[in-house]
Amino acid sequence: MLAALDDTARDGLLNRGRRRVFETGEALVVQGEQSAHVLVLLDGYVKVTAVGRQGTTTFLAIRAGGDLIGELAAVDRAPRLATVTAGGSVIARLLSQSQFHGFLAEHPAAALTVSSYIAAKLRRATGKLVDFNGREVLVRVARVLAELAANYGQHTPEGVELRISLTQPELAGLVSASEPSVQKALAVLRKDGVVATSYRNLRIQDLAALHAMADGPDGPGGHGGD
Repeated sequence: MLAALDDTARDGLLNRGRRRVFETGEALVVQGEQSAHVLVLLDGYVKVTAVGRQGTTTFLAIRAGGDLIGELAAVDRAPRLATVTAGGSVIARLLSQSQFHGFLAEHPAAALTVSSYIAAKLRRATGKLVDFNGREVLVRVARVLAELAANYGQHTPEGVELRISLTQPELAGLVSASEPSVQKALAVLRKDGVVATSYRNLRIQDLAALHAMADGPDGPGGHGGD
């Protein structure tokens, strides 16, 4: 979101509030809490999770430098919908609700940018639900990994290293599939030489093959059913 602001608006946003550093596992906001502050992520990444009525935790998204956290509660004062936790050391700018509203009032064009940012997140979430409907788990895993590589990948001689640490349950949450199904899909990708995995680390060794799997309407037959 920061990149979409003009220089004046960006400076106006970053000159408000105070600098905060969050360490690995520390919560920036907590699901259900009645707070309305906004955080601008400057460095690092966070994990967004939510607990359903049955007590199951769902991994929803990853946010990184330049993203906003908590803007919905700053607008409607409703309880937080999700918990946002630092995936490593995170540097952010914390603005109170009044500071955030003051920024939007002072920079009307930025208000439209923020609205577009919120709409884009909702559109991506809806598009994911529609796109994943009826897809084999292998295709869904390939699509999520391709997106992660584009947003958080670092190119090395050995392939594309993801600069984020994900557990298999977290990846299963992003894919909207069971953990055993995701494990099966990853086994196929490893066997085909597309990815290499170790504890909380994943390297994409054949990005072209990954995109081919992600682009297939159904993916290779017989793999990764949920």
